[in-house]
This record gives sequence, structure tokens and C-alpha cells, in this order.
Amino acid sequence: MPESERPREKMLTYGCQSLSNAELLAIILSTGTKDKTAIDLASGILNMSNEGLRSLRDCTIEELRQIKGVGLAKASQIIAAVELGKRIALTTKVNNYKIKSPDDVSNLLMEEMRYLNKEIFNILLLNTKHDVIAIENISIGSLNSSIVHPREVFNRAIKRSSSAIILAHNHPSGDPKPSGEDINITKRLIEAGTIIGINVLDHIIIGDGIYFSMREQELI
Repeated sequence: MPESERPREKMLTYGCQSLSNAELLAIILSTGTKDKTAIDLASGILNMSNEGLRSLRDCTIEELRQIKGVGLAKASQIIAAVELGKRIALTTKVNNYKIKSPDDVSNLLMEEMRYLNKEIFNILLLNTKHDVIAIENISIGSLNSSIVHPREVFNRAIKRSSSAIILAHNHPSGDPKPSGEDINITKRLIEAGTIIGINVLDHIIIGDGIYFSMREQELI
């Protein structure tokens, strides 16, 4: 490939905006194989699903390694780059984001959480004006009282000087209706927050395009 057409050289000359998705991914991969250039390999990765680039959002290392020419190192590089992109996007969105209603929580988290294939339990840390200070991940996996412990939840809130928090987790099934365990954990955390002086304002469960607010439904 002529030097001027190589992705890295094109980026240096024309900027990263001039590169295609395959070229950007080729830079992350760094090298190809003896049979394929890095761009060929990147194109193959993007074509592994009809969703193209979006398919990388929830792709796993194991799935990527099934592609010929993609080993552990290359798969790890891709997953790490995707995760950084997610975190940058969420951090940018969170900055000065004010929570006035459950809809605001849904607008903030829906696209991040609706497609996850595992339950993720997050807390939104809020200041006195209900601006979002940060979003903290507490656990991964089905909720139970052993992994969602008040100590872990409120330790994060205290460290960030939060005046209130909102609980949020997803249901991979797509149905946001709370389980008995969801409700029990929420009530337990509300009681702990009352003692500490940090209000638990709501628990939002994210489904596929829909959500459930425990406060709105008067479960808490």
C-alpha cells in the first residue's frame, strides 16, 4: 500500500475525521496477518454483523477471537478502545446533567444499558441541586443483598460528597418490572440512606426501550 494511503499516515496528514471506520479500526489493530492487511482484517471485523460498527458495542473477546487473524491481543485492544469510547460518551453526557424526573434518568442511561446481556447495578450521585456528579458501577450480575451492600453503595456517595442518589439497573430480558429482590434491596438501601443522611430518590429499572420507576409507581 502506498505510504500516503496508510491509515496512520492519512490521519497525520488529513486528521482522523478523514478516515473510514475500517481505517480507524486498522490503526487500533496496528498490524494485519501474512494474508491480510490491517484494513482487510478491520473490514472483516466490521462485516461480521449487519450492524457494522455498532456490533462492537457489546462484542466479547471470545467472539472477536473467532475471526481468523484476531488473537487475544488484537481482541483486547478493540474491546478496550470501545470501552473507552463508552466512558468518554457517558462522561460528556453526565457533565452538568440535572435530574428532574425519571425520564431524565432514562434519557441518560437507556442507550447505555438497554442492550446489556448482564444485570448492571449503577448509582447516580447527585449534588444538592440534583445535578449528576458521577455514575458509579456497584455490581455486575443478578441483584442480591450480598453483592449490593449498603456499605459499598454509600461509601461511593460519601467520598463524592453526594446529597442524594438514584439507583439504576437493567433487566436483560427487556421487561423492567421489578422482582421481589429488587424491591427488598431498594427498601434496605433507603433505610441505610436515612440513617446516613443521603436520600435515595428512586430506583430506575431499564428495559428494552422502557423503564420502571419505583418512586413513580409508589413502591417506595
